Amino acid sequence: MKRGLPFEIFMGLCYLRARGQRSNLSLFVWIGVGGVFLGVAALIVVLATMTGFQEGIRDRIIAANPHLLVYPTGGAGLADADRVAARIRAIRGVRSATPFVHQQALFTAASGGAQGGLIRGIDLKASAVVEDVRASLRRGTLRPLADGEPVILLGWELARALGVVPGDAVTVISPQGALTAVGMVPRMRRYTVAGTFELGTHDVDSSLAYMALPAAQEFAGLAGVTGIEVKLVDPFEAKRVGRAVAAELGFSYWVRDWMDMYRSLFAALQLEKLALFVVVTIIVLVAAFAIIGHLVLLVAEKRKEIGILKALGASAQSITAVFFTVGMTIGITGTVAGSVVGFLVIWAQNTYKVVRLATDVYQIDYLPMRLTLVDALMVLGAALILSFFATIIPARRAGLLEPVDVLRYE
Repeated sequence: MKRGLPFEIFMGLCYLRARGQRSNLSLFVWIGVGGVFLGVAALIVVLATMTGFQEGIRDRIIAANPHLLVYPTGGAGLADADRVAARIRAIRGVRSATPFVHQQALFTAASGGAQGGLIRGIDLKASAVVEDVRASLRRGTLRPLADGEPVILLGWELARALGVVPGDAVTVISPQGALTAVGMVPRMRRYTVAGTFELGTHDVDSSLAYMALPAAQEFAGLAGVTGIEVKLVDPFEAKRVGRAVAAELGFSYWVRDWMDMYRSLFAALQLEKLALFVVVTIIVLVAAFAIIGHLVLLVAEKRKEIGILKALGASAQSITAVFFTVGMTIGITGTVAGSVVGFLVIWAQNTYKVVRLATDVYQIDYLPMRLTLVDALMVLGAALILSFFATIIPARRAGLLEPVDVLRYE
């Protein structure tokens, strides 16, 4: 007997190493370990994939969009934007609050390309806005835009669709025409492309264009602005700050936060993550049945030895612990091996970006993997709990065997 090992653990480990005529039992051990291994590895990879995908899209949304949008309730535009923005900036948690103009438009180029999109007029007097735009700038410069020249910044996908580069001209057509003596005439303006930007979200990069706020107001025919866009110190406090902004401004304004705008998307992703967890857990459940089958056969194989051990004074708890050691060793070994492989897959994907995604279909260019502590504990807990219940029933049956009945028929 090995020194330092309790009797129950020693016997359980011996039963795991079946030899000779009992080699079929070893096959059940490997099936059980393999099933738990595959289930745990698959669960870790699936949950890490769904969490990483969800967080990747969320981070792109946070970077590409304001965290709060404040609109006047009438929909006619905001005339006193500077005063409203100053009141919002005084609220705790607000990093910047700047007026903006949104206007749908049709972009055309000399090459014949045409693309619908959205003009966003931005306040280049705000340093936070300039920093954000400069960080996303891919080609060109912001200087002509800040100097008030008739220029425009295009999303790089939009520029590619139009076939233009910095220095080329684009014609922008507003759906809201101007009323003239000959009727309604579309409002058209010609702008020079000052540069292109990339926010990392295909829908945004293929439809958005930046203009200086005064130029956007002139193009949209607005005396004021569309609303106030707010960036926060912590984007995940959008609900709290949004309530504070609404309380400060009163009923004349309404506030939308980024969580509310994309609520249906994240709800769908969360439901899909839960469904995949339940489906993949079935793999571990199948492995649990393999553990049950192995222990039932092992108890039948060891009936004589159980009777002898009980006749020599072994308690029912000791016999239960022997077979409990066998089952939980299978479950723990498979769980540890599956966890190691799952973490290696996550590391390899995040390091080498093996799985790439089409940005015109998804909003991110590769598949990130993130495993939260809660998800990791959920996977390990599910595997160990199923292993426990698969083990405890056959182990207790082995402990309840009577030595007289066993030896009588052996």
